[in-house]
Amino acid sequence: MADAVKFWFDVSCPFAWATSRWIKEVEKVRDIEVEFEPMSLSVLNDGRDLDSTYMDMMKANWGPARVFAKVKAERPEKVDELYTAMGTLIHAKGNGMRTGFGAYDDIIAQALAEVDLPAEFAEVANTEDYDEKLREYHHNGISAVGDEVGTPVIKLGDTAFFGPVITRIPTGEEAGELFDASLRLAQYPYFFELKRSRTEMPQVEEN
Repeated sequence: MADAVKFWFDVSCPFAWATSRWIKEVEKVRDIEVEFEPMSLSVLNDGRDLDSTYMDMMKANWGPARVFAKVKAERPEKVDELYTAMGTLIHAKGNGMRTGFGAYDDIIAQALAEVDLPAEFAEVANTEDYDEKLREYHHNGISAVGDEVGTPVIKLGDTAFFGPVITRIPTGEEAGELFDASLRLAQYPYFFELKRSRTEMPQVEEN
């Protein structure tokens, strides 16, 4: 039987992107079944008193997250494919860290077209029509792992964690071994946390 993996992501987050590309590598070498569900850094930081530049990025991040909430609700079989398409445009192509409402509108439109989803799905990016659904999905991830975390959240079996936070993407059997180790930690009911200082950002741009 395939191991169930649930993965909560914000497409704008480079850390979630790196971890998601790892789990896609794991799919090639381990018998796993991954379900992707959106969460939102904009929801997480809504109402917080944070650096103005960072909060301008949170304004930009609303749009893609809202679109993913609609896709998850109406075309859930497309979430994985759209995440790959939009994430590639944002991270691998160097279009991340945008600021201001509507900043990713062009990326959203291009990604929807790439995966044959209706262009009309982009309309929710600049409305609050799917905010309640987005908050619901976000709450699902946070309630599984607890407070004071960000994205990604990954659930292995019955246990959810923030992370793993990686800055390089392992492939092949190395990706599988990292999954094996993560799964083993998740299976121990009294394991909660590992952490060390990070010395680099995710290396995810294409050369």
